[in-house]
Formats: sequence, C-alpha cells, structure tokens
Amino acid sequence: MQILIAEDNPVSRRLLEVTLRKWGYQVIVCADGQAAWDVLQQPDAPQLAILDWMMPRMDGLQVCKHVRNQEQHPLQPYVYIILLTAKSQKTDMVMGLEAGADDYLTKPFDAQELRMRLRAGRRILDLLDELVRAREVMRAEACKDSLTQLSTRAAVLEVCEQELCRSRRSVSHDMPVSLVVADLDHFKLINDTYGHLAGDVVLREVARRMRDAVRPYDSIGRYGGEEFLVVLPNCDTTGARALGERLIEAVRREPIHLAEAAVSITLSVGLVTSGVSQEVQTLIAAADIALYRAKRLGRNRVEVATAADLNTPKLG
Repeated sequence: MQILIAEDNPVSRRLLEVTLRKWGYQVIVCADGQAAWDVLQQPDAPQLAILDWMMPRMDGLQVCKHVRNQEQHPLQPYVYIILLTAKSQKTDMVMGLEAGADDYLTKPFDAQELRMRLRAGRRILDLLDELVRAREVMRAEACKDSLTQLSTRAAVLEVCEQELCRSRRSVSHDMPVSLVVADLDHFKLINDTYGHLAGDVVLREVARRMRDAVRPYDSIGRYGGEEFLVVLPNCDTTGARALGERLIEAVRREPIHLAEAAVSITLSVGLVTSGVSQEVQTLIAAADIALYRAKRLGRNRVEVATAADLNTPKLG
C-alpha cells in the first residue's frame, strides 16, 4: 500500500521513510506541504498520508483542508490523514481534527504507536472501499430493469440527455445522435393467449436479441411495457435505419419457444436523428410518431421521423 510522507525536517523524514519501508509500505516523500498537495491531486494518489503540521509553502492544516474540499466530488477516494506535530495542547489537537485530519501523532513519534494508528487507518479505508463497492452494485442494479436486465427508463433517458449534450458541445457539430423507439407487434395477443408469464419470457428473449444486435457503445433500455428506446451516439439517419433493420431481423429471425407453443415475434421501429431539435422529449415524441406510422403501414418495418413529425403533437 502507498503512503505519503510530508515532513520538512530531513532527519525525521528519513526516519519515517525507513520505518515505513521496513513495514512493507511503498513510500512517497515530500519536503513541504505544496509538494504533498500536488501528489494528492493525482489520480493514483496514496490514500494514507502523514503530514507534518509546520511546513513551508503550505502547512499540514492547509493540506488537510484542500484534501477535504477536493473530496466533495463523489468519485474522489478518501485520504486518511495522520497529522504529525510537536504541539501537545488539546486545543491544538481539536484544531487539527477540525481541519480534516483523522488522527494525530506527537513528535518524537513512537514506532509502535505509529504502527497501530496506521493499522486503524487501513481498517477504515477497507471499510470505506466495501461501502463504495456495495453502493456501486446497488446503483447498477437500480439502473437495470428487473425483467429484461436492460437499462430502466430513467437510466436510458439520462444517457440520452448526456449524448445530446456531448453532441451540442462538439466543435465540428458533426456528432449526430439518433434515437430508436421499438415496439413489439401484437404483444397483447400473446399475453391474452398464453398468459403474462409467457409474455415475460418473450420480453426477456426479445431484450436479449436486441442487446446483441446493437453496437457495444449504444445504450438500450426498456421504455415502457413492450417498448424499447435505443440511444445511438455519433450515428446519422442512414446508420440508424440500418440498425433498426438489424433489430427487426434479430427479433423475427427465429420463433420464441414457450411452454405451450413457439411464437413468431415482429418489431415496429420509429427513429429520429438530432439536428432540427436537440431536446430529448421532442425527439422521442417524433420517433413515437414514426413508430405509429410503421404500425399503420403494416408493422414489422422501420419509419424515419420527418421534420413535420418534430412539430406534431404525439397522438394517443
């Protein structure tokens, strides 16, 4: 494990370095607070730090405050800080802890006391890592539709907004985003004929086939009951149409085997490409209109939203 030492006294600094290396730590050594702060801003910065209170350019308290302010970013890992000081008054210790230090050690330090305090710091960092991992697992699960394992409606809409923002920021303005809205044809008939459990089997299999058909960097989510939304970054209308046809072919290629029968499923697709509009809801509404047009024209087909569709209220 890496540990940072920031100490301006060369004798004390060397003693700390030798002691920590003997215990198996990888040590990064700094002679002042500014150098320590520079190291702690790096992406692979140590998560354990021993900071001397009194240092040139930036003292230990200032470094503590900078670190804690930086950690307001949710992705910033926590740094466990031990403040090394000759000060022994209780008010000084309180000041150090209020600045953001987790623990303190008085000079001259006792090696066994230092070892115990480092062990406590490592335990806390291990617990924090477990909490972060658990949080990320929960976040990932919350973004998945429980039936299809695709993204939820909220998650895919968030991706859609992010991709449109990226497209708007593009210097060349040559990064179109296409949206595909796909809906299963005659899905109600499957539920009515074979029951909702069979309908769930169909939805899971269709979701799997669609997920396999999209590009690795596309995003696909369950938008409604049997409706899906696919976000295609850096994809023009021609590419989106080809993807829509690929989705249709993937779904209809083979029957889906249920306990009662094998059923053939088809898909209707409406798509739109950013350009005239960059607003998520406007684009989705236009793709919906194109989807309804595909349904009216016989289903099992792709329809592209027109400029008129972007200004037409969604039909019920």
